[in-house]
Amino acid sequence: MTNLQDNLTSLYHQHGYFIIKNHFSDAEITALRNVILKFHQAWKQDNTEFYQQEAFNSSLITGSQYLASNDRIKLFNFISCPKVMQIISSVIPTKPAFMNTQLFFNPVNPHQKDFWHRDCQYDHEVEAQKKVILESQVLHLRVPLFDELGIELVPESHQRWDTEEEFNVRDERKGKLSSDDLSTGKKISLAAGDLLVFSADMIHRGLYGLDRLALDILVFDSAADYVDYVDDDCLPNTEGSPLI
Repeated sequence: MTNLQDNLTSLYHQHGYFIIKNHFSDAEITALRNVILKFHQAWKQDNTEFYQQEAFNSSLITGSQYLASNDRIKLFNFISCPKVMQIISSVIPTKPAFMNTQLFFNPVNPHQKDFWHRDCQYDHEVEAQKKVILESQVLHLRVPLFDELGIELVPESHQRWDTEEEFNVRDERKGKLSSDDLSTGKKISLAAGDLLVFSADMIHRGLYGLDRLALDILVFDSAADYVDYVDDDCLPNTEGSPLI
């Protein structure tokens, strides 16, 4: 695994992402999908108006609100399995910490457009964003549960600031919209069983269409100041449940 980990480390630091095709077996994806669909159905019923009007993702999948204890344990077992943990350690070798989970799906409105963003833009002003992308380390590990169009991202933008074109689109300046195409974008299609790992703070957007339903596991470097982002209800109980 060492050579693979070294290769993945190099790919991530250079490009800000990597993809492993067919990383999970059909049986692993089927078992995960069964748990996630329980959450998704319950969440949609509890958030009907939001879901119908604008939603394209949900969060706190491992919490106790929508999943029974046995299903939460199945989910934690998947998150902490060697196939996941070995990949995390290739990018964050020292004390990686679990932050959250998110579920990405198609919006109900077929005319709703995907949009370019960096995750950090929702917490920081522009000058702070320039520092965060160089100092912080937050990973998305995306596990598609069905074949989907995937994601579009800007390689290497995890360690550099936007070009003028990118910033005008992402920040909707000079008549641009965040849904406009970027000349620097790269589309990455995903199939059930693949694993995509990418920096939360690189420029990216999800691609709506097909049967989009993807679980994202968010992990951060515990040396960074992200503890306040962790919801205790989304962590395992101390009675035998695994921890990252």
